[in-house]
Amino acid sequence: MKHLFRITSVLVLTLFLTACGGDKKPAQSDSTSTGTAAAGKPKKVILFFGDSLTAGYGLDDATQAFPGVVQTKIDSAKLPYIIINGGLSGETSAGGRSRIDWLLKQQPFDIFVLELGANDGLRGLPVADTEKNLQAIIDKVKAKYPQAKLVMLGMQVPTNMGAAYSSDFKNIFPELATKNKMTLVPFLLQGVGGVRKLNQADGIHPTEEGAKILGANVWEKLKEIL
Repeated sequence: MKHLFRITSVLVLTLFLTACGGDKKPAQSDSTSTGTAAAGKPKKVILFFGDSLTAGYGLDDATQAFPGVVQTKIDSAKLPYIIINGGLSGETSAGGRSRIDWLLKQQPFDIFVLELGANDGLRGLPVADTEKNLQAIIDKVKAKYPQAKLVMLGMQVPTNMGAAYSSDFKNIFPELATKNKMTLVPFLLQGVGGVRKLNQADGIHPTEEGAKILGANVWEKLKEIL
């Protein structure tokens, strides 16, 4: 590895939905990393909690996913943070609501980055349910680690889902970010979504180059709170 971002992956069953999962390549999930600063002091921990975009579905190595890109930027800036990749391909907000309990029992973290909802939107699930699930995840994190800083990664769905649905879905993320005093990345896929050469054959998951742009989108906001 070129940096301290070490990943241990477990095999998972991905959902049939091609939106954020599929059968092209195995997904990465529930990854963990630990590390200590050069001076011997423990590094602070950032948990990225999301679906296949976080896990790095279809990429040759999970470190190529955008959390790994962010870790490289952190290391280059010599900041004392280590990333835990908690991505799971096929995850919905409801699945995340259940899974977060297990992660909260693992290594403590200082910053929580939430990336969920894409699968909900592409399935056309009720916006109100997605919002409720995301809020429940945030509430659980706050209850366990009240001092943790929170980051919301915004998501959008294609307009062919319906103008009203697309608008309501897009608004979930800034509304929750404002309500919970979270740092907001307005649209994780900015500059990548819809750009054929930056996406894999499914047109949804970013290539390695696309993931670098996602990482830059996140870093632009995340660096302000590190």
